[in-house]
Amino acid sequence: MKPKNLFNVIAATLLAGLLATTSTEAQTQKKITLLTWNLPVYGEKIAAWTKEFNQKYPDIQVEWIDKKGTEWATFYQAQVAAGTPPDVVNIQGTLWAEYAAEDRLLDLTPYLAKDPAFKARFSPGALDLWSTGGKTWLAPWYFSKTLLFANKALMKASGIDAMPRSFDELMADAAKVKGPGKSGLLTTNFDWLYWPLFRMNGVEILDPGMHKAAFNTPAGLSTLTKLSEATKSGVVNNISWTGRWVEPNSAFAAGNVAFYMAPTSALFWAASKADWVDEKGVEVVELPGLYATPNNHGLGVSKTTKYPEAAVELLKIATSDKWQTVLAESFSVVTLNRNVDAAVQEKMRVESPLKAKALELTTRNLDKMTGYLKTAKDARVKDIFWTEVQPVLLGQGDPKAALGKAQDRIDRELGRP
Repeated sequence: MKPKNLFNVIAATLLAGLLATTSTEAQTQKKITLLTWNLPVYGEKIAAWTKEFNQKYPDIQVEWIDKKGTEWATFYQAQVAAGTPPDVVNIQGTLWAEYAAEDRLLDLTPYLAKDPAFKARFSPGALDLWSTGGKTWLAPWYFSKTLLFANKALMKASGIDAMPRSFDELMADAAKVKGPGKSGLLTTNFDWLYWPLFRMNGVEILDPGMHKAAFNTPAGLSTLTKLSEATKSGVVNNISWTGRWVEPNSAFAAGNVAFYMAPTSALFWAASKADWVDEKGVEVVELPGLYATPNNHGLGVSKTTKYPEAAVELLKIATSDKWQTVLAESFSVVTLNRNVDAAVQEKMRVESPLKAKALELTTRNLDKMTGYLKTAKDARVKDIFWTEVQPVLLGQGDPKAALGKAQDRIDRELGRP
């Protein structure tokens, strides 16, 4: 063989070997992905998690992906369809129940049992929020629930001298509020956040087995009728049934609403827009009956992950005292890490007594959650009920007929496989 040809053969062989090695390295590169829900501003902290994670798992790369709430589910479903679901997922509300039913999530129960300190860091009852059938699907990350906020000045001007202790007292006090542009009661409506108004009257959404609707009762009809009539008369602000987030928060911040039923975070939003929203201007209590609807975020692991131990380790880092303190102080949220919440609230009592009280109330009575259906069909049930009931709340249609139609549609939906 001529020297030139020999050189070409040797060069080609070396190049082929290099390419094969590079390809093999690329194929064996270990990586886990973390998908979060609308937290683009938290990237620096997540990068710090990754650095801590890599001290234990230096050979595993963490890829962080964040999506807006309106884009999250679509992105997640697309990744599942492609066979590449994120390894660690931050899930809001009850979407986890759908994914658990579809066998997409890793049961965290064995990992919690194996590491008692991991399990013990969470507040009593916290893990139950993401548990079904003896299995725990998510670990708490941050949490909010509906509370009752009151405009003290408007209460005083209306002759209301105490916070209401029942649905009927709430409606009676709300009716005392008079004046142009003023209303007695306002609520948020998405994600079942209005449901405590029904539950404090003993109305459930579904039966205990979640096989049939349970709201079409005399108490359910009475509650819907009273809310409809109060809205028509202006006692209940109609933004309660039309607004989503900015609209009701803005209405309360404007100072023309006596009572506002909304998640903890709504109070902080209003406080950022109105100077009067502080401990002198606002009272905050748990709702009558102590019922509340959660607005919660947890962290779970995809069942298909190649590295379950590593993925769970990332959960442990994220929910540790160190990083949950950072999260709580950054966003004024409850983490359901018992040590963190207690310490942050104690510090906040000096800086912002109203926030401290709201956060402390948020950690209580986790067994009183309502409007929180641990079923894959939560979203469908919610949409059916709201579609039928919203017009009635706005003064259009018959309450009895609406509940009957909602019941029929929901029972058919629940009867499907």
